Amino acid sequence: MTVIPPRPSAGSLCDRIRRWWQDTTRPVEPEVTLPVLPPPPPRLPDLLLEREAPEAVLVPAQGDAFDFRIQPVYTWTAKDMPLDEFRQRVEGRLGWAAGVVRDESTDFARRHEPHRAHQLEQALNAHFLGRSWPRSGDVPIFGVRVRVLPDQRIRDRLRPYWEERIRMEYEHELATLRTWQAQALTHRWREVLCSLQDDPVTRHAARLTEKQFAQVFGEYADERRRAPGELADLLRDALNGHRDLGLGPSEYTEAWDAALLAYQRQYGLAPEAS
Repeated sequence: MTVIPPRPSAGSLCDRIRRWWQDTTRPVEPEVTLPVLPPPPPRLPDLLLEREAPEAVLVPAQGDAFDFRIQPVYTWTAKDMPLDEFRQRVEGRLGWAAGVVRDESTDFARRHEPHRAHQLEQALNAHFLGRSWPRSGDVPIFGVRVRVLPDQRIRDRLRPYWEERIRMEYEHELATLRTWQAQALTHRWREVLCSLQDDPVTRHAARLTEKQFAQVFGEYADERRRAPGELADLLRDALNGHRDLGLGPSEYTEAWDAALLAYQRQYGLAPEAS
């Protein structure tokens, strides 16, 4: 059996025609093309310039009779600035920077005596540490450290003092060195003489060394050899003649002990008293 599809209705055909017409007559939206942005310009490097002031800054010392000479050394910094412009701005601000240093230093300087430049330098550098100018606003900015010298008249007065002090220190150092060398040499010769005095052939062997050493050692050996004999004679005379001195036994004994001890020390026959 043959099936005949149903005939499309007039309404559905009209709907298709209407949709086709809408599609063909609908305005086409233009395609939006975004512009290609150029790459950002490269960031300028941070700039830093250390610059010594062309002239010293003068501030009054305590009493206002003398001046301190302050030599500033500036450290200038900037960001995002061409190098040539940076240098020009630094040059144009040196006078203003010197004024800042003068204003910040004057009160400190008037609290220091004219010959205390080093103390003022320490105080100012502690005051300037970590600070910068201008506090806000335009660049470049600067920090500063300083060197401080006293007035030239003060330097002229101090020069003789330092010359004399240097001379005295060197003379003291030289005298100390000479004393140390003499002590070391004396100690060494003492060891040599003590080690040789008991050797019977030492005096003859000394003649084979330097003439001066042989002479000194001979005199030393003769003196050491005479000492026991002189001591024996002293004891003998004391035993035979003490009654003529007019001293009692106790007084005579004490006096004799003191004399005997001094004699022994002179010839190295008794230890030194502690």
